[in-house]
Amino acid sequence: MSGGLDSQLAIKILERAGAQVEAVCFASPFFDTSESERTAQALGVKLHTVDFTDDILSLVKAPRHGFGGAMNPCIDCHAAMIRRAGELMVELGYDFVATGEVQGQRPMSQNKQALGIVERTSGLEGRLVRPLSAKLLEPTIPEKEGLLDREKLLDISGRGRERQILLAEEFGIKEYPSPAGGCKLTEEGFCRKLKDLMEHEGLENRELIELLSTARRFRLPGATGVILGRDREENAILKGLTHLGEVIYPVNVPGPTALVPKVTSEDDRSLLYGLIAAYSRYDRLEGNVQLNVAEVPRPYDRGRFKNYQIC
Repeated sequence: MSGGLDSQLAIKILERAGAQVEAVCFASPFFDTSESERTAQALGVKLHTVDFTDDILSLVKAPRHGFGGAMNPCIDCHAAMIRRAGELMVELGYDFVATGEVQGQRPMSQNKQALGIVERTSGLEGRLVRPLSAKLLEPTIPEKEGLLDREKLLDISGRGRERQILLAEEFGIKEYPSPAGGCKLTEEGFCRKLKDLMEHEGLENRELIELLSTARRFRLPGATGVILGRDREENAILKGLTHLGEVIYPVNVPGPTALVPKVTSEDDRSLLYGLIAAYSRYDRLEGNVQLNVAEVPRPYDRGRFKNYQIC
């Protein structure tokens, strides 16, 4: 359950069709669980949260069915989620796994072929129900066995939302997010930073991955990576991460804190100090910028570092 309208409707339709429902959501640095938690509470269903970080990282490195518009391995991701939900299904003694997927709603991951790939790859053939589009798909085992009333399932298809909005009114669902996705792997700017991290420091350190949504990013000519705080809150976060690398900041003028996992050359170190000075309030200072590790004797123009920034 993502917490979006389709997943909320799936729960309501399943309950109307005679099913007892518990919800599953997946946590990783690329999508959080806040909407799922809010929605589960509103609907009165029990929510299981599964740590999905290792699963999604392995897919980002080598997606069997490729990426979407950015670095989103949607087909493989959905299959892996459903496989993990299937493990929980067996553990809890349930009969099937259901999703809020709608046939034809998303061109890559919810066309009829992709829905079939996900079902086969997940290992849940016959035990995967899509209640919003069930009448357009082959009957599942719980439908054939009479555990689920097929006549109370739906035949929604396509990208339109009219029927879902009417159903929301019918079920009294008033709060739901816009259908924007919520996965950072669909955001080109975020994926540029992720790809840069993967090519240099790698994806083994979860903390560095979680920091991708924090601060500015620079990659200096010698491959030194710099995470540069943008405000007081980010500076405070970076100052507490000395176990991840060097932490450098100005001590005699307001300015950013930099976290540097590894300095690769002396040329980069000189540029690094200049970078911190360039983003400091040099206009408040008559002399040099004093860093906690060095002194920068002259002002640096921020424009000098524009080509090094990963926006």
